[in-house]
Amino acid sequence: MAASELYTKYARVWIPDSEEVWKSAELTKGYKQGDTALHLQLEDGTDLEQKLDPKTKNLPHLRNPDILVGENDLTALSYLHEPAVLHNLKVRFIDSKLIYTYCGIVLVAINPYETLPIYGTDIINAYSGQNMGDMDPHIFAVAEEAYKQMARDERNQSIIVSGESGAGKTVSAKYAMRYFATVSGSASETNVEEKVLASNPIMEAIGNAKTTRNDNSSRFGKYIEIGFDKRYRIIGANMRTYLLEKSRVVFQLDEEGPDVDWRSVSCSSCPSLAIGRHTTEADEERNYHIFYQLCASAHLPEFKSLKLGSADDFHCTNQGQNPVIDGIEDAKEMSTTRNAFTLLGINESYQMGIFQILAAILHLGNVDVKDRDADSSSIPPNNNHLTIFCELMGVTYQDMSHWLCHKKLKTASETYIKTVPKLQAQAINARDALAKHIYAKLFNWIVGHVNKALHSNIKQHSFIGVLDIYGFETFEINSFEQFCINYANEKLQQQFNMHVFKLEQEEYMKEQIPWTLIDFYDNQPCINLIEAKMGVLDLLDEECKMPKGSDDSWAQKLYNTHLKTCDLFEKPPHVQ
Repeated sequence: MAASELYTKYARVWIPDSEEVWKSAELTKGYKQGDTALHLQLEDGTDLEQKLDPKTKNLPHLRNPDILVGENDLTALSYLHEPAVLHNLKVRFIDSKLIYTYCGIVLVAINPYETLPIYGTDIINAYSGQNMGDMDPHIFAVAEEAYKQMARDERNQSIIVSGESGAGKTVSAKYAMRYFATVSGSASETNVEEKVLASNPIMEAIGNAKTTRNDNSSRFGKYIEIGFDKRYRIIGANMRTYLLEKSRVVFQLDEEGPDVDWRSVSCSSCPSLAIGRHTTEADEERNYHIFYQLCASAHLPEFKSLKLGSADDFHCTNQGQNPVIDGIEDAKEMSTTRNAFTLLGINESYQMGIFQILAAILHLGNVDVKDRDADSSSIPPNNNHLTIFCELMGVTYQDMSHWLCHKKLKTASETYIKTVPKLQAQAINARDALAKHIYAKLFNWIVGHVNKALHSNIKQHSFIGVLDIYGFETFEINSFEQFCINYANEKLQQQFNMHVFKLEQEEYMKEQIPWTLIDFYDNQPCINLIEAKMGVLDLLDEECKMPKGSDDSWAQKLYNTHLKTCDLFEKPPHVQ
């Protein structure tokens, strides 16, 4: 249909707005081919002349008829574009408190940041056995569809929960797991469905943290495979984790702070893939929940030997300057975590071992390193926190104080012991690296024991996987961890594009079904920039192997390789 037939007088359109993102306007004069501007009137009565880009001559997005606004499936809209999607979601949420909307096979969820009474057993029973389109959009409808297809088609299923940090991914994944646990029952008398659900508070305690965007942000990726027998009852589960944010153990960064040291790369099509180095500590950020739970329980008799105090007393937990989460009692959460450990067969002895290691990490973070002279640094004798660390970890004070300030170099014929260069800073880096390494090992040990508790000797017939992927962000600069997270999400987006758009449309064309091709952004070139030979990661690997590798030389290699050959690659504005 010609544009002149759509953009007639009284047609309504969406125009960009710096505050509201999109504003609705009405044409006061019909558009004719060759016009350089549109004559519009905003909803408040303001007249406006909207200039058209002389190069693209792109017309603004058309607004859907009011009768369609509020549809529970976005694919039912006449016009499906960004302002139409946002407006439809806004109307459903503001007017009716409806947080779920379908977009074909995809469920779009809005985080209400409050508890809604829509997840009870009665709601689960209402969705059980229903077809996906028969009931209002809900996470239970998606879970039921996966369960039904597994049983009907004899095919394993997976649910991908993706979105920004704070979108509600972890909560959605928990509700999906609760649905399977409720409708399927257990194949044994061991209440395995309770054990599957009990893994949640443990993983949240050791893998989630408060950020500026989310009080309970997952700082790792998690894929849980829930196993079923031939009668489609839960028999067990297995968890795989990805990319734990180890750096959070020793420092928490302000993701949006101004104190940023640029390094390396920005990507014109994917600002979420710009890499830099943050140097600002974040107000309001916290370390992993388990540290605050432990400090809040320091008064308990069984924790006396850990010699803990308030979270404010430890560098690893006081950087955000606000260790409390509104509405959350860390001592109460600790009780929940301990009960979950017990339910999963991690006994009191093992639990105390876990808490000893966690307390040791807190004490290690408070160990001061001093410059001894121009060439070396040292830890003063009888440092209280290092003494406690050594007692808790079963190592000698002499060895720890020595190796935090020295390093061992091996050649083909000899071994050298050298003081750490750059003195205090490098010794502190060694201290922090040890803390991160210990925490990562402990994290993996706990995941292994959780999996051991969830393992079943009954033969698995089928499974449903739930992927709770870490949240993507679009900051001006991203830490390396966030870059990796965003890269993983770009890969997921490509998978979505491939299956929902590309392959589906090719199938329509092959079967000669009348179809207007949907134009979608293909992010494969961006992914190639990162992962292909001589890409960002390949050059980083190479630089890490160089004896005198550095940030600057890596950045220079990126500039030399990609600036003239890749339109997506850009040099930071102030770099010469």
